[in-house]
Amino acid sequence: MFTGIVAAVGNIVQVAPYHDGDRDAGAHVWVRAPGFLRESTRLGDSIAIQGACMTVVELGNDSFSVDISRESLSKTAGLDTEGEVNLEHALRMGDSLDGHLVSGHVDGVGEVSGFEPVGESWDLRIRVPHNLARYMAYKGSITVDGVSLTVNEVDDDGSGCQIRINLIPHTVQVTTLKHLTVGSLVNLEVDMIARYVERVLAVKGQA
Repeated sequence: MFTGIVAAVGNIVQVAPYHDGDRDAGAHVWVRAPGFLRESTRLGDSIAIQGACMTVVELGNDSFSVDISRESLSKTAGLDTEGEVNLEHALRMGDSLDGHLVSGHVDGVGEVSGFEPVGESWDLRIRVPHNLARYMAYKGSITVDGVSLTVNEVDDDGSGCQIRINLIPHTVQVTTLKHLTVGSLVNLEVDMIARYVERVLAVKGQA
């Protein structure tokens, strides 16, 4: 479990693709993150990279590596190229829950449709795919590239919806969101409570 509060911005410094015959079969990815790793960090620990929960398989000086499956790469953005990534350690018992409960299981990829300064803040607009649109709610929680954010507006249409989010300067400065432009793809995780409510209501309806 995570909270969507980014602890550090690291850098993917190496991507080594795996192959299964002529097919891609995932990748081995090295992340450099000075000052991020804890003394207690061990092989097998979970770390969220751009909102996707990954397992540490190697540790180095201020760096670690993970194996990312083909399935994970096909359902996410920004994990198979070198560049900056948001990082967060798994939540420990007793840690402060400053964002919201985040599983690190990316539900889909959205597309930035607008990103511009408004006064001291930033107005972020994201196109959300149809299968995730029903989980978007005014003042609800959404995780974007591993960052816990609040939805300020939902505009539904036939192909999904567009959401608007207000970003304070601090959030922009300390995360990879500062690099977003129109057309950027972002990893989305919906509020897990919404998923469970939908499931309960669906089963109740069948009964």
